[in-house]
Amino acid sequence: MTAPKMPAGATESADLVIAGGGLVGATLGLAAARGGLTVAIVDREQPEDYLDAAFDGRASAIAFSSKRLFTELGLWEAMLPFAGAIHDIRVTDGASPLFLHYDHREVGDEALGWIVENQAIRSALFRATSDHPRITWRHGAAISGWREDGASVVAATDDGAAIRAALLVAADGRRSRLRAEAGIRTSEWSYNQSGIVCTAVHELGHANIAHERFLPAGPFAILPLPDRDGKHRSSIVWTERSDVAAAIMQLPLERFEEELRSRFGDFLGHVATEGRRWSWPLGVVLAERYTAPRFALAGDAAHGMHPIAGQGFNMGLRDVAALAEQLVDARRVGLDIGASDVLARYERWRHFDNGAMIAVTDLLNRLFSNDIAPLKLARDLGLGIVNRLPPVRRMFMRHAMGSVGELPRLMRGEPL
Repeated sequence: MTAPKMPAGATESADLVIAGGGLVGATLGLAAARGGLTVAIVDREQPEDYLDAAFDGRASAIAFSSKRLFTELGLWEAMLPFAGAIHDIRVTDGASPLFLHYDHREVGDEALGWIVENQAIRSALFRATSDHPRITWRHGAAISGWREDGASVVAATDDGAAIRAALLVAADGRRSRLRAEAGIRTSEWSYNQSGIVCTAVHELGHANIAHERFLPAGPFAILPLPDRDGKHRSSIVWTERSDVAAAIMQLPLERFEEELRSRFGDFLGHVATEGRRWSWPLGVVLAERYTAPRFALAGDAAHGMHPIAGQGFNMGLRDVAALAEQLVDARRVGLDIGASDVLARYERWRHFDNGAMIAVTDLLNRLFSNDIAPLKLARDLGLGIVNRLPPVRRMFMRHAMGSVGELPRLMRGEPL
């Protein structure tokens, strides 16, 4: 924890200060405010940059339980036009004839999940939080330090403000500076892989089927997006060795699309791309603890995992739902929302769950991102066996939907 020199001017007040107004930070702010807390969100970005299409052209997988959260927070209706429903998932391993197929009709009428463009999520969150009377934004600023004085925490911003609150939450990403300053250590490792993301346009419709193809360099996912301007569209999440990914990112458009088509295939007709392409290194980050005195971590500041199962953002939203529930419940019975026992319940709830998901995604990536013959045979047989066992298949589908385990109220579709 830092002990900054506090600004000389008046100190602002809130129940909760959130460092980072990204997808997780803004969602937490909205959930807490709807539960009756006053919230200050401090974020480096200006709204015009944050909402620009070029800021983040990626899309996120939204599990069924996360859709419930967004619905309860009044966001889903604004996001739905930009959401591609996943009715089926087809998992294949290279050229193997064995596969695993998930059909949403086996577990109900709802989609297994949705692919939503990040810009649409950001826009819906920004409108909702900007209009909320219990939320204040401080744009173009960062928390430069804070001090904990027993009954509260006072956070200083680098634009000269001081905010007194009961709790400071760091939602400032995998490289969280506040996490390091709180003395919270992490377990980290790199996969020597990078993810390439772009939007593909294709002649034929995707029929709301998500494809996960395991190739020797890593998974290649084709994820359904809604049609736009008469074009059939999919979001591509393409894993390559980091040196190969860097070379692919430097290719001119024509050569880049040739590489894409060689992995995509022609089952949806001719394939091209629209918009920009993005790339980022893949690895794991897991904080050894999620709390310190009057301080908590959420989202990527607490954990980061391989995108192989599309669960990273959903696990961050579980953090949001669990932390908001603990804080709102404490306030309702007159307790201090920043007290150590309140934060300890949040940490117990989320640390094991996130660690278990990291272990699963790590194992899957190591098992499938290779061309070792005995492993390939074992995993292909595994896919084929699970595909022939409906009870096991349905169990995996419910896990992918985020509808198992001890869910916070928002994830169950219940109000805070």
